[in-house]
Amino acid sequence: MNLSDAHSRPDWELLASWVAVVESGSVSEAARLLQISQAAVSQRVKQLETIFATPMLDRSTRPAQPTAAGQRLFENAKDLLTRADQMMESVRNVSRAKRMVVRFGCVDSFAATMGPLLFKALSSASHVIRLWSGITPTLEGQIESRQLDLAVTTGTATLPGISRVPLFSERYFAVLPATFEVNRLGSLLDLSRHLQFIRYSARSFIGQQVDEYLQRNGDALERTCEFDATDPLLSLVASGMGFALTTPLCIWQSRQFLPDIRVVPLSSFTRQGRPYPELSRSFYLAYRQGELGTLPLEVRDLIRIAARRTLSPEITRQIGGHHEALRVADEGG
Repeated sequence: MNLSDAHSRPDWELLASWVAVVESGSVSEAARLLQISQAAVSQRVKQLETIFATPMLDRSTRPAQPTAAGQRLFENAKDLLTRADQMMESVRNVSRAKRMVVRFGCVDSFAATMGPLLFKALSSASHVIRLWSGITPTLEGQIESRQLDLAVTTGTATLPGISRVPLFSERYFAVLPATFEVNRLGSLLDLSRHLQFIRYSARSFIGQQVDEYLQRNGDALERTCEFDATDPLLSLVASGMGFALTTPLCIWQSRQFLPDIRVVPLSSFTRQGRPYPELSRSFYLAYRQGELGTLPLEVRDLIRIAARRTLSPEITRQIGGHHEALRVADEGG
């Protein structure tokens, strides 16, 4: 980079004015958007033409249109201004690292089980915490659009500029009414002849996972009731109206129904003499690369420690001693 040429480079104000002219379609409309005079915008366009020694507008047309050079400048200027905004936001975030507002999003089952612990730990570190909960597709969109700073999701999609570190995983189980007589379990399709299948909606990641699992195993279960949330789903199971596939964290979120449900490993079901394969979902911490200082890794470690020492043993005990309800990721990953 040759700093001696800096005087010949257009400043941000000139570039922003040119982007406004091209996007609005006229100098007069750009002046209105920028809240300056039309003469001032025209003067800035002329300055750009002087700097680049080439016309930016074809003034023989009405309205005037960008020349080939003007169009190229527009494309590059818009990219530079976007990156400049990102640079400023990144620097400001680092400078506020000790006292910033942290917008934290997490899936509902995580928010209900680990949210209070996380909220307490982050609040004690002098952060202002705003906690959102929702389904994974919504949270992924919010962190990509900068509406969130951190997000705990179960999604695996690669998003530009977003880092994703593993936290823990958990297996799926079948959940039946406690009063249902479990003798010899065949397939899930066989079970659906006695109990209707109550599923998570296809809008949610957990619903999509379950649907794909059933399709792979040849279980075309009829759609009757479906929900985004676990409480109404398990309430129907507990009342004897059906069965569901869910996870330990979801069960723990709605643990008021534990006395009235039976948790059964998927391997207890068989198809053509073979046990059903395992199904699991993984949780990840997503955050923007190069921002928030060491906070993301501190949050990662806090979640892993809490899951390993407190949450996993308690959930395992409550749902009937099934081995290791949560599988926590390695410390270094």
